[in-house]
Amino acid sequence: MQGERAEGRAVIGLGGADALSFLQGLVSNDMRPLERGPGIVWAALLTPQGKYLADFLVVNTGEQLLIDVAAELAPGLLKRLSMYRLRAAVTLAPLDLAVTRGLGEAPVGALSDPRHPALGWRRYGGPEGGAPAIDWDAIRVEHLIPETGIELIPEDSYILEAGFERLHGVDFRKGCYVGQEVTARMKHKTELRKGLGRVRIEGEAAPGTLIWSGEKEAGVLGTRSGNRALAHLRFDRAEGELRAGTARVWREA
Repeated sequence: MQGERAEGRAVIGLGGADALSFLQGLVSNDMRPLERGPGIVWAALLTPQGKYLADFLVVNTGEQLLIDVAAELAPGLLKRLSMYRLRAAVTLAPLDLAVTRGLGEAPVGALSDPRHPALGWRRYGGPEGGAPAIDWDAIRVEHLIPETGIELIPEDSYILEAGFERLHGVDFRKGCYVGQEVTARMKHKTELRKGLGRVRIEGEAAPGTLIWSGEKEAGVLGTRSGNRALAHLRFDRAEGELRAGTARVWREA
């Protein structure tokens, strides 16, 4: 199965004896499973204050280690990782490598997306893949999966509010990483007051539109697919009929 091009992605090659241990001390998830062989781990790099900077897939293809990241974040991520590198035996370099993805039977060499089974498989290298045809936005809305630059905003988002725990993007037993203390405090709250939800919409409202409950701000719209959308919500204000611009909005999940 050929799959389709994963557009808007960039690949950074990761090498050196310290490559995985270097990431282990920086990012939200545990890199040690990749020491055992091929696989993918989803993780985020945070500010010291616990805010999101970038999310990416760290990949062991069996032949090389890769970082699969949104193209718009790749230059900043490469610069920041290089800054943290210091004297570690780590190499980082952009690669011109095709990324394909698909659903159903996976081709040889493909790896399952670790976030959710509905996201299918990803492959690195080999045939470029066909033109995008799968409605990934509908899949993400159905399963509450955030997207870089839409639900995940650098210097603003918190990964627990974006569903990273449910989607296997954070490990609370791995030890210290940048932003770990704030993330751990949020985890041990009684419950989060804000987070990712799914809403139903009647009317026109684009991603980024504020959601209101009466005169109080209740959230902001994210990815939209048909009459449903993701939204970052303040849960105590997200009951009953809401509005986003001229559209009517109701929380589904």
